[in-house]
Amino acid sequence: MDEKFLGKISDKSSEENFSAIPDGYKKGKTKYVIITGSVISGIGKGIFSSALGKTLQDRGLKVAPIKVEAYLNIDSGTLSPYRHGEVFVLDDGMETDMDLGSYERFLNMDLTKDNFTTHGQIYQKIITKERKGEYNGRDVQYIPHVTGETKMVLRNLAMKSNADLVLIEIGGTVGDYENLFAMESVRELIYEEGAQNACLINLTYILEPSHLGEFKSKAAQLGLRQLMSLGLQPDVIVCRSQRPVTETIKEKISMNANVPLERVFNTYDVGNIYELPLFYREQGIDEAILQVMGLEKKFPKDGSATLKEWTNKNIVKYKGEITIGIAGKYTGTSDTYISIVKALEHCSAVLKTKINVKWIETTDIEKGKSDVKEALKGVNGIIVPGGFGTRGVEGKIAVVKYVRENNMPFLGICYGFQMAVIEFARNVCGIKNASTEEVKKDPPNNVICILPEQEEVEGLGGTLRLGGFDVKIVRGTKAYELYGKKEHVRERFRHRFNVNTKFIEMLEKGGLVFSGKAPSKKIMQILELPRHPFFIGTQYHAEFTSKPLNPNPIYFGLVKAAIENKK
Repeated sequence: MDEKFLGKISDKSSEENFSAIPDGYKKGKTKYVIITGSVISGIGKGIFSSALGKTLQDRGLKVAPIKVEAYLNIDSGTLSPYRHGEVFVLDDGMETDMDLGSYERFLNMDLTKDNFTTHGQIYQKIITKERKGEYNGRDVQYIPHVTGETKMVLRNLAMKSNADLVLIEIGGTVGDYENLFAMESVRELIYEEGAQNACLINLTYILEPSHLGEFKSKAAQLGLRQLMSLGLQPDVIVCRSQRPVTETIKEKISMNANVPLERVFNTYDVGNIYELPLFYREQGIDEAILQVMGLEKKFPKDGSATLKEWTNKNIVKYKGEITIGIAGKYTGTSDTYISIVKALEHCSAVLKTKINVKWIETTDIEKGKSDVKEALKGVNGIIVPGGFGTRGVEGKIAVVKYVRENNMPFLGICYGFQMAVIEFARNVCGIKNASTEEVKKDPPNNVICILPEQEEVEGLGGTLRLGGFDVKIVRGTKAYELYGKKEHVRERFRHRFNVNTKFIEMLEKGGLVFSGKAPSKKIMQILELPRHPFFIGTQYHAEFTSKPLNPNPIYFGLVKAAIENKK
């Protein structure tokens, strides 16, 4: 055995405790609200956490949210949209679960990698330390090392954010094997911090079988019993249902979970998710949480005036309606394009126009199962979103061609931007068989090629051009007007391919304008057609920076153009 390694071994190697407290940490300065879900997955913990955060934020608390994911992936970047919905990209480049998008939108915050962790990240840290011999010769175990590293992540966020509350959403469902590490970690956290410094909320689902026509709470009771068997006693229970549950159901839940009836609440389906923060306030959920931690007097209600104003601005009476088509290849689930849908909602509230979404499957167009003209019937504007791979590409190009020739408002996002370049190269510039290197390797007419810095990259995870980058806007262009005549803006990217610099001059001579570029690299970031009512493509994901009451200018421009198109 290496003598240098042996020299590191001391009497401390027999200790059972792992110090999970950062230097300078003060117990009680930050309190913790932990949110778990039971009975079924997809219960809406992300939206609940986001809306609850907004309610607490309205009372003057500084809130720092974090999603603790159960899977062993390091991040969400390699997950299929069909399995896990959209990959949301933070400004620092972290690829996360779509719930981080909900946090940012509700809380009007730009989050970082500190607001997201996975079981894979925790294991990676532990294995790295073990290989370096940092555990002084002792065996590395679930307890104290996995739980210790998890607690360290949570406390580091508390210190870095200087928050009053860290809002912890635990992914998965009570009873899952994979999230046991998180459950045990927060049990220890509550024990170490003290019950007055933490509040455990369980969001449970109340079943209503259609053949019975009544609510059944047994599954919820069993889920709560399983939570308590892990040593976790909920302080607050929120019953999730489609319709308001009966008082009897709440009484059963209260009795079986040892939770006072006044701390058992019901959140049911509402017309608009932006109603939820005020809905929670009116039920008293935020008051109950603060009472558990003794904060209700320090952060009293202000009469909810600001929350009502925020809600009323997001819930408006529509003066008209339009239909926006989203032409992609993951249209089987709206979660794939959830940030796009939310960006449209933000425009809808400001412009007081109802926006209907029509899903257009480009794979069907590509295979001839659907006609472009028929597929776009009744649509006032089109979005061709991001994506990867070869499936549905020709269908997307066909959609771009139709909207360009028929003056229909168009927005291409990331891969949609690249499809617009290919379509223009083929049908306007006459570049025969123009394509992308993602589809066809190395032919001479690839107008889209891999970024130079990506040429030597071998792995998939975390290797794209990721995160926030500056965009230099060309004066006098449509993009310049949309961004309020700003010459520099910051947007978020997630791509590996770029406009081939060999074709830029030819494309520009054909009439394509690259109105946004990287400041220091020859990377084209916005394209537009000046003579078209609205034809814009962005290499970045403009939807990631859109917020309620402050829609992204690119989406705002598309919706305004679609309204004009309908007229």
